[in-house]
Amino acid sequence: MAVPHRLALTHQIGDKPAVLKIDLTSRRAFVVGIADDGGFGFAIAKSLAEAGASVVAGTWPPAMGIFEKLLERGKLDASRKMSDGSLLQFERVYPVDAAFDTLEAAPQALRESKRYASRGDFSVAGAGARLISDFGEKPLDIVVHCLANGSEVHLPLLETSRAGYLSAVGVSAYSLVSMVQRWAPLMRPGGSFLSLTYLASERVIPGYGGGMNAAKAALESDTRVLAYEAGRKYGVRVNTISAGPYASRAASVTGIIDDVVAYYERNAPIQEKLTTPEVANTAAFLVSSLATGITGATVYVDKGYHVMGKGADPDKPAKPAKPEE
Repeated sequence: MAVPHRLALTHQIGDKPAVLKIDLTSRRAFVVGIADDGGFGFAIAKSLAEAGASVVAGTWPPAMGIFEKLLERGKLDASRKMSDGSLLQFERVYPVDAAFDTLEAAPQALRESKRYASRGDFSVAGAGARLISDFGEKPLDIVVHCLANGSEVHLPLLETSRAGYLSAVGVSAYSLVSMVQRWAPLMRPGGSFLSLTYLASERVIPGYGGGMNAAKAALESDTRVLAYEAGRKYGVRVNTISAGPYASRAASVTGIIDDVVAYYERNAPIQEKLTTPEVANTAAFLVSSLATGITGATVYVDKGYHVMGKGADPDKPAKPAKPEE
């Protein structure tokens, strides 16, 4: 078996470089929200594996069949290739629908539908039971919450229904609360939860609707409260990454993602597109022993865009200065 490559941070001390290794050997990570190789979830799973962690994937049941076929047929092999030449391996792929804390909470019609019926217990509690069954009573070290869904994300807030709004908050924010409730007791000492948020929690992003702004604000607030409560009760850390926009397949449902990416690239301090490894490597650091002093934090990985109060608007011609009288 090939020895996993370790992510390393290098800095200068005097005339000699010092290397701090992100070493997640013997750690197990559960990355929830992977359905393809094009988003932050897959990239985070890969970075954790590069640092030595074993990875379990959590996938939305309707997308699970396609994801499994892509893995089986080698369609994702290029993306799975690790720095040592091996392929990223998932110990297990579990069905997880974070809208349901228990299987009983899911409507009977949904449980019996074609895309769910063969998946067994796809609830948050069900995933915890699978982990215990497969790996023992304390199977986890890391949980990464990479999921969000707003059924009415394409609608302005003024046109969002109560059901759409509550669904967005429930799936995108409360799901983290549910996971910490049920999975923190399954963690070994030094456990860490991490989620992904977005600047729409605190700024207006026209086109990012359906209550998703409130969902992200709730996620960040809950991160702080959970860091306190779960830190005191279970000794785990809880953080979130505020990632800049990335044109993943999931983000395409907003209908605005390409425009937002281009706007960030023009107006951020570092005028470059954000890459998934930049977010993933930050995630690996935050869940590692190098970051044991960090909890309850929102860490921005967005090329610095969050510091801007006004964009440069390079496509808009500047008004000529008036001559002084």
